[in-house]
Amino acid sequence: MEFTRFLDCLAADHDRLRAVVGTDAGAPVPTCPGWTVADLTRHVGEVYLHKTAAMRDGAEPEPWPPKEFADEAPTALLDRGYTALRAEFATRAPEDPAGTWYGPDQSVGFWIRRMAQETVVHRIDAELATGAPVTPVPDDLAVDGVDELLKVFAAYAVAEWGEYFAEILDGSPGYTFLVRAGDESWRVRTGPGEFTVTDGAGDGAADATLSGSPEGVLRSLWNRAGAEGDRGVTAEGDPAALAELRRCIVVATQ
Repeated sequence: MEFTRFLDCLAADHDRLRAVVGTDAGAPVPTCPGWTVADLTRHVGEVYLHKTAAMRDGAEPEPWPPKEFADEAPTALLDRGYTALRAEFATRAPEDPAGTWYGPDQSVGFWIRRMAQETVVHRIDAELATGAPVTPVPDDLAVDGVDELLKVFAAYAVAEWGEYFAEILDGSPGYTFLVRAGDESWRVRTGPGEFTVTDGAGDGAADATLSGSPEGVLRSLWNRAGAEGDRGVTAEGDPAALAELRRCIVVATQ
């Protein structure tokens, strides 16, 4: 996706999020256990301000969040965060340096992509929490979100912080997965200390397959399907393999 497209998606999903969170601040968020809509709103505002500081200062700020944030109303914090984030993006090129947690990409472009994906997921959270209709996720954004989740979150986390996955992967017999989102596909391989992702279906059989529409697969992998479940998403193959894949993703996205 082009960075201009990410920014357009970010704007659309932020506007939808902002509209929805004002309807029922006290509603529990089923996809974020223990959170209310107010907590979700505050979180997104803090994330926007955190990434603004990472671009401005060249490193992710720690500790975070500042104590004074607790004195701001959640929607005020969200508004301030989004305004600051867009202003920072407007003054920088995607290739400009920025501090990120992802070693291979220390650029503003990383945060443009990440904030578009962060916002669409939390927009879905807010809609599910308030009972609002879930706005469709564009296919291109959903496909990119699946790609980011598998490569930037799961594969990178296992490679860099393997100790967090030891309980899941050390005893793994080694599995191959095929993930299909619309016309796009990825082959995933797990095993002791391993979570590798390659583009395309590849050759040979897979132990398990997860397939569906781009939005369906994105929401399934992020555990954002909602009360009606993974409609239109098919999971086939070894149940133990599918459980291993999902456990890895849960740890990688905590």
